[in-house]
Amino acid sequence: MARQLMQKCNDCATHCLSTTCPKCGGVAQAAAPMKWSPEDKRAHLRRQLDGVEESGWPNSLPTLASGEEE
Repeated sequence: MARQLMQKCNDCATHCLSTTCPKCGGVAQAAAPMKWSPEDKRAHLRRQLDGVEESGWPNSLPTLASGEEE
């Protein structure tokens, strides 16, 4: 699942909420980068909600399949 809800199709530029375009069936990616601010006063709460501070969190992140990294 994407970390951002709004997605944009790579083929037809349609905006949607899924990673598969409902119009053409193409692959959709995040429409814009996630917002981040160095003055974020609630960042520590978001990290707690996502479990970032737990020891097993890095293992839960998605990885590239072999051959995709270039």
